[in-house]
Amino acid sequence: MSETSDVLLEIDGNIATITLNRPERRNAVNARLTKALHEAMQECENDPSVSVTILTGAGSSFCAGMDLAAFGDGEAKSILHGPGRFAGFVGVKRRKPVIAAVNGPAMAGGFEIMLACDLAVSVNTAVFGLPEARRGLIAGAGGVFRLAQRLPVALVNEMILTGDPITAARALELGLINRVVAPDSLKKTARELAEKIAACAPLSVSLGLDLARTAASGDEEELWELNDKYLDQTTDSADAQEGARAFLEKRSPIWRGV
Repeated sequence: MSETSDVLLEIDGNIATITLNRPERRNAVNARLTKALHEAMQECENDPSVSVTILTGAGSSFCAGMDLAAFGDGEAKSILHGPGRFAGFVGVKRRKPVIAAVNGPAMAGGFEIMLACDLAVSVNTAVFGLPEARRGLIAGAGGVFRLAQRLPVALVNEMILTGDPITAARALELGLINRVVAPDSLKKTARELAEKIAACAPLSVSLGLDLARTAASGDEEELWELNDKYLDQTTDSADAQEGARAFLEKRSPIWRGV
């Protein structure tokens, strides 16, 4: 196992497991985790022995999204716009599949990390949501357009405009995840799914995955361009600063619309 303070990487046979390792912060993403996750993903992509990667979180949360304290400290650019985009992951060009093993709440950027994975297994207690509008931001790590590619627009609008979360059972019903299991079955279920994929021909898996992604995403470069424009507009706004302060101070934000 190789590790940093924020990310753990373990390779067992032809299956890699990456663990977000900031449980005391609900695995919230800061600049250091972003760099470490990107490096771990590149290691998995470049290691010929690895066929599939499982991505999970330490502790009781999968990922709470961007660390708003880090945002307030000026780390937003590194977290959002570095190699691989948010968390060093959501925009990574990959040939190999990644399975999200969602061990708890996947909120904001945590949900967007899950949506950037190719398959997902979740514990039955997990919840998923994009509450960025409540913080003066938008879900600018691909969450808006990836949800819109998978769900009817009325459902997408409700999620992004209200910030209300959905349960794991609802996410399964909507086709956003592949399995819902008891917490003590998560690792076993994710591993079984990874082993089935790893038993298939690597070229077939890679090309099939690329074809499915292309069919689902359309012109992703154009979507990212618009995404980045709106993301910059919100992250640079007074409301974004107010949203972060209000969250950290545990009070209701006072919006100015700028």
